[in-house]
Amino acid sequence: MAHDGQNIGDGETIILTDLLALTSAAILPVETILETAKAHMRTLVSIDDRISAHLIEQNQTASHGLAWLATYAQSLKQMQKWADALNNSGKFGDLEKLILQITFGEYLWQIYGGIQMNQGEIVRLQDLGLDQNDMRLMMEPAIQTLTQKGNTQAARVRLVELMQEQAANITVGSTGLDDELEMIREQFRRYVVENVEPFAHDWHLNDELIPMKIIDELAEMGVFGLTIPEEFGGFGLSKASMCVVSEELSRGYIGVGSLGTRSEIAAELIIAGGTQDQKQKWLPKIASAETLPTAVFTEPNVGSDLGSLRTRANKDENGDYKITGNKTWITHAARTQVMTLLARTDPNTQNYKGLSMFLAEKIPGDDKTPFPTEGMTGGEIEVLGYRGMKEYELGFDNFHVKGENLLGGEEGKGFKQLMETFESARIQTAARAIGVAQSALDLSMQYALDRKQFGKSLIAFPRVANKLAMMAVEIMIARQLTYFSAFEKDEGRRCDVEAGMAKLLGARVAWAAADNGLQIHGGNGFALEYKISRVLCDARILNIFEGAAEIQAQVIARRILS
Repeated sequence: MAHDGQNIGDGETIILTDLLALTSAAILPVETILETAKAHMRTLVSIDDRISAHLIEQNQTASHGLAWLATYAQSLKQMQKWADALNNSGKFGDLEKLILQITFGEYLWQIYGGIQMNQGEIVRLQDLGLDQNDMRLMMEPAIQTLTQKGNTQAARVRLVELMQEQAANITVGSTGLDDELEMIREQFRRYVVENVEPFAHDWHLNDELIPMKIIDELAEMGVFGLTIPEEFGGFGLSKASMCVVSEELSRGYIGVGSLGTRSEIAAELIIAGGTQDQKQKWLPKIASAETLPTAVFTEPNVGSDLGSLRTRANKDENGDYKITGNKTWITHAARTQVMTLLARTDPNTQNYKGLSMFLAEKIPGDDKTPFPTEGMTGGEIEVLGYRGMKEYELGFDNFHVKGENLLGGEEGKGFKQLMETFESARIQTAARAIGVAQSALDLSMQYALDRKQFGKSLIAFPRVANKLAMMAVEIMIARQLTYFSAFEKDEGRRCDVEAGMAKLLGARVAWAAADNGLQIHGGNGFALEYKISRVLCDARILNIFEGAAEIQAQVIARRILS
């Protein structure tokens, strides 16, 4: 097989000569296209020079398409940054070069011809108001070279060959993270291989709760206090470390990778909005997993429209609260000790301004009596995947919450407090999506090597290799976008757009990887006994929770337009 720009039989090249110069030259035209699209969209959705939420909704396909275009532009920038850093450190090998050129070859073509928002919706530049004259920027020589020669079958097949040669590595290609973070990755990968992967499929098939033994072991490893400041009993590590841990745990089983999500959300709420007494009381217990939290926000018939929540919190003569209402899609609700519960304290409001957040204490239940606390009932929701913690509907009837457990000690701040957690929650969800996608790649790669058809392994067939190559490429793209959002968060910069982009792309990548992985398995993939069937079910939820893809795109569009 030829290397580094040498011609092969079909006249194409594998690794393009001057690759970094080509990809660097492609960035500016894409950014210019994005700015042109923004200008068109601002005209389309503005009234008196102000962005209109009504007009954004009326032009939803174009608005969401703009969010996807911006996500692709940021993805290419972060992949260029990744490649430059590896090149400067002498770690930019053939495998990484192929990942980069396939990335640019594919995403540049999609920008010009149509971006896949999901499996049934494609948005094109003309949908954003651009005409052929605007799109001439995509005819720049560097872009033409990358689109014609970057993502070829020869490049994809060679990438898969290199993946086989480097199968002992934890990730396909260098992530670009520092040695400390990679040591954390290695530690959690070892744990998952020994303690999660051999058992996860049975937990899924039997719809069992993840054993408390796993929770206790993760607590000892610091998972629940990873980003909690040291002064409150945590490790005080970065959001980037949280990404690595979430990624590797979710690679074993998304349920295990998600155990820390509720702790992350609760800790973020308390750190950002809690009183000093609340921080001192709750954060050490959350960090040690002495207290397991659950997030209780969503209600029936409300979904993403949190401003319409109906659950009431009435203050009594003692300064305590009585909660009445219904909640749904509450993860890991039964055996937790505290709920971060959003309820309406001002009955005269019908929007987010009347909402307050509570740290509502409860008694953990068991299989026989899941909800023993007075004033609280619940029932399990049977689900396709994401089963290890179970989902519940909850009912509250004068459920008692101490007045001291009003977050921040002030009513009406609940929605704002919740919004402050979404950056971290979406970064963490993007990392979980990467783990799920990597699991699909792991399973599919092994199956393609082992399964023989027509006298040879499946991996020898180009269309199978194509699928594996694109899984590896898009996993790296999602990784770099997620790490970027985590670094922004660690630097204290607002990163709701970046976190939203990471979650938006990561969820699509996970679903595509699981779907293509099942296709590689053929009929066997449709059998419950094969693990890829579980990964497909688990992957599907990622486009819905922590902000559905449509909500995510809406948020990104509004922010970048304003």
